[in-house]
Amino acid sequence: MALLNGKIIHPDEPLAAAVTEAIRSGELAELTRLLRNNPDLASARIGDLDAASGCGLRSLLHVATDWPGHYPNVAATIAALAEAGADVNARFAGGAHTETPLHWAASSNDVAALDALIDAGADIEADGGVIGGGTPLADARAFRQLEAAFRLVERGARTTLNDAATLGLLDRIESFFAGGNQPSEAEVTLAFWGACHGGRLPCASYLLERGADLNWIPPWEKLTPLDAARRSGSEELADWLQSLGAKTAGRT
Repeated sequence: MALLNGKIIHPDEPLAAAVTEAIRSGELAELTRLLRNNPDLASARIGDLDAASGCGLRSLLHVATDWPGHYPNVAATIAALAEAGADVNARFAGGAHTETPLHWAASSNDVAALDALIDAGADIEADGGVIGGGTPLADARAFRQLEAAFRLVERGARTTLNDAATLGLLDRIESFFAGGNQPSEAEVTLAFWGACHGGRLPCASYLLERGADLNWIPPWEKLTPLDAARRSGSEELADWLQSLGAKTAGRT
């Protein structure tokens, strides 16, 4: 049987190859034919939960948003899958994270896919991301997929202090300190590192004045704020940090 309990298709099966090719080539007529001839296909998962395989289970909407994304006719493909019954909030299974298709679209900077998923009802605040179990915005921000990040904000995504700092949204940063509020030192330092990661000098300056640690190194990446600023390509920010005595990871 192609479908195990109506849910799982092994990647080696012809149906998996056919539907994957139809999705990634943008062949809507072929995709429609496959969906019509296989009533359970829209809700099926492609993959294998065998730990040795390492491939996990992905929905057809994950296939449409998988790296590198930007597949032909992706918005129409997503709409067709959703209309056929695909769950726009399906979770990846079999790995350390449980990302939705929207997480994957955000990580690929695929704005067309992102818009189509949100239009079809995707949860813009879904958790389970590869970055700290966070939202699609957290993934986009961490990977510096800025078009997707700003589009998520436009579509109503909530921003953390770190999100706002990385994206250069100084007005939103200021709102976290309004009315006598004071985020914790750890939150301020994390956001300061994010501002350097995003190359945002005004935001970095604002946060440093409010107690950020100039040379903090995050546990997930051995880069100081100065290192992160240099990687972002912001020489002005890097020069400013260096003038204040900021150090690189090898000299802290």
